[in-house]
Amino acid sequence: MCAVVIGSGRKVYELLPTNFNKKKFILNYGVPTDAILTEMQNIAKRQCLNNAYWPQINKINAWMISAETATFMKCGGLGMVASELPENFNAVFGKDGNEISIITPMYLGDTGKKKAELKNGVYYGAEGKTVAVKPIKNINVVFVGKNKLRNFKTEIYQGNFNGVRYYFIRNDNFFSINPAASNPSGQTGCYVLNENNIDEVERFAFFSKAVYMILENIVLSGDKEKSLPNILIANDWHSGALSGLTKYLTLAKTYTAKMQRQDADRIKNIPIIHIAHHMGYQGWDYNNTSRILNALYEEWASLVLKNAKTVKNGNPRTQNVLLVSDTYNQASCNMHLADRIITVSKNYMEEVSSEKSFGFDFRDILKIRKNYRTFFGIVNGYEKNLISPNKQKIKEINDFFKITNFKFYDEKSLNVKMHNKRECLKLLSRLATDAEYKEQIIPLIDLYRFDDVMSLMPEIEKIPIICMTSRMVEQKGYDVAIHAILHIIDRYKNIPDNFPIFILGGAGNKDLYSDLMMLKDNAKQMFRDFAKRIFVFRGYKDEFAYSVQLAADFYMMPSYFEPCGLTQMEAMAKGTLPIATSTGGLVDTIEDEVDGFRTEAFFAAGERVYGSNAAAQRLQNNLNAYEAVLDKAIRCYYTKPQQMHKMQQQAMHDDFSWSCRDGSVYKYFNLFKTGSI
Repeated sequence: MCAVVIGSGRKVYELLPTNFNKKKFILNYGVPTDAILTEMQNIAKRQCLNNAYWPQINKINAWMISAETATFMKCGGLGMVASELPENFNAVFGKDGNEISIITPMYLGDTGKKKAELKNGVYYGAEGKTVAVKPIKNINVVFVGKNKLRNFKTEIYQGNFNGVRYYFIRNDNFFSINPAASNPSGQTGCYVLNENNIDEVERFAFFSKAVYMILENIVLSGDKEKSLPNILIANDWHSGALSGLTKYLTLAKTYTAKMQRQDADRIKNIPIIHIAHHMGYQGWDYNNTSRILNALYEEWASLVLKNAKTVKNGNPRTQNVLLVSDTYNQASCNMHLADRIITVSKNYMEEVSSEKSFGFDFRDILKIRKNYRTFFGIVNGYEKNLISPNKQKIKEINDFFKITNFKFYDEKSLNVKMHNKRECLKLLSRLATDAEYKEQIIPLIDLYRFDDVMSLMPEIEKIPIICMTSRMVEQKGYDVAIHAILHIIDRYKNIPDNFPIFILGGAGNKDLYSDLMMLKDNAKQMFRDFAKRIFVFRGYKDEFAYSVQLAADFYMMPSYFEPCGLTQMEAMAKGTLPIATSTGGLVDTIEDEVDGFRTEAFFAAGERVYGSNAAAQRLQNNLNAYEAVLDKAIRCYYTKPQQMHKMQQQAMHDDFSWSCRDGSVYKYFNLFKTGSI
C-alpha cells in the first residue's frame, strides 16, 4: 500500500507515476501550513456550499464550451442546446450588448456517415452547414504525446453563423474524425477512435486544456480585460475538466511562482456553469488515468492530486475531485468545482440528487448542491419553427424523395396528417420494392426486410402509425419497446386488420439493431401480417425521420432515463403524441392524456421513483408500466377519436421555445446575472 502524503514545502512537484491508480493508495489530507494549499483544499467545499463570490456582471460575454453543435457536429440533444441557446439568447439580449459565443473543435475527416472539411476559407461541417472562417491565433497546448509532455500547435479560427460568433479549435491530431480500423461500430461523429488512436476521453481532455490555454494566453499576453469572457458555460462532461484547470492549475502555478496571483485570479474567478445532460455519461478512463492527469496538470499533477479534496459526503468513491475511486472521470471536476450546475429539467434534477441509479457517484454531491442552491434544473428549449411542420422543409423533403407529396398542416388542419400517412405508406413501400431507389435516396441507412404495404392504403384511417427514431443506445429503452410490441401482437392477434404500423430504428448500436430484426422475425412467426407492419432500420437521415413524424400518430419513448428529451418536443410539434416513461424531462414536458401519454409509475433499480404506491404495486416494473401505456394509447386511437384530435391540437399548441414568454433564455439570463434562477 502506497500512502500519498501532502507536503508543505514550496517545490516543483513531479508528474504522476505511470499507472499509479492501479496500485492501492491512500490520500491523506493533512493540514497544510501554506495559504494557497489551504485554499486549494477548500475550493470544492466553498463551491458546493454557495460560499463563492458571484461577480457583478453588467454585460454578459459568455463562452459556450461544447464538443457538439447542431450546426456543425450533432450526435445528440446537447448539440442542439449548444447551437440554439446562444442563437436565441443573442437574438433576445444582444441588442443590449450581451452575447454568448461558441467554442467548439474544428472536426475534419470522414467517418463514413459524417464528413467535415476546410476548403478555401470555408468550413463544411458534418451537418451540411457551411461558414466562412479565418485564422485569428496560434497557441501551443501542453499535452501528452507518446508518453511525455509536448507542445501541440493549435489554430483558432473565427466565423459567424446565425447571429453567433464561433471559435473553432483546430488540431488534426485530436480532432480528426477519420476512424481507426479498430473503431467500435457504435462510435461515430466526434466520438470515434480516430486514425491517431485518440479516443473520446483524451480528445475532450485536450479540448478542455485548449480552452484553458486560450484563457491563459489572453491574460499573459496583456490583452485588455474585455477580451476575457465573464461566464464559461461547460456543455456536459466533454468540458468537465475545465474548472479543475481554471481553479487548481492556476493556484498550483501561483504556489510554485510560475504565475502571478493577479493573473491566476483573473482566470480562476470566471464563473463556470456546467450543464449536465446525461449523468450516466461522464468520460471515464481507468487505463490512462496517469497519462491524462499529467497532460492536464503537467508538472503540477501530483501537487493538485494531493490537494483536490472534496466536500464532505458519504460516498468513499468521491473523496478526490480528480478521481472517482481510482479512475479519471472527466465530469468530476465540474461536478465539484463549477460555480453552478444546471441540469436540463427540474424533474431530472430531483432524480439525480435523490436516486443513486440516476446520480451515480455524484448523487450526494448534487444533493448538497441542490440544498445550498448551486444546482438548478432548467428545461431545454427548442426552436419551434424548425421542428413544427414547415412549408419550406416539407418542400425540400418532397424534392429529396422525388415520389412523395407530403403537405403542410397545423393544429387547425390536422386532417392533412391523414394525407401524410398515405404518403408515408407510399415511401415505405417504394423503399421495400425498389433497391435502386433505396440506394440512391438513403444509401447509408440499413433496412431490414421492408414490406410493400400499399394494400393497406384504403384502411389507413383505421391504422395508427407508431414510430421510434431515437439514437439506438440502451438509454432509449428499445428492449422495453420490443417487449411492449410483442405484448400488443399477442393482445390484438384476433383483430389483425387494424394492427398498428411500427417504424423503429436510428443510428447507433448494432446489437440493438439485431434485437429489432429479431422482433420482426418473431412477429412473422406469431402472425405474418403483423410482421409486414413492422419496419426496422439502422442509420439516420433527417429527411426520413422528419417525414415519418409528419405521418405518425404516436412516438414511443420508453427511456430508462431522459434528462430532458427533445425528441418528444419535436414529435409533439407535429401532432405526433409521445408515449413515454415518467422519467426526467418527460414528466416536465408531457401531460398525461392531455398532450401525450406517460406511464403511471416509473422504477429505477427496482424501486419506485414516480407514481403512487398503488400504481407501483399493480405494475411492479417498467416493462408492465410501458405495456399498459402503449395499450392505452392504441385504444384511445381506436375508440376515442375526438380525444385524440384534441390531444394532437394541444401538443401542437404547446411551446417550449427558448425565447417564448418565461422561456429558458430568460432563466439563463438571470443565472448569469445573479447566480440564481
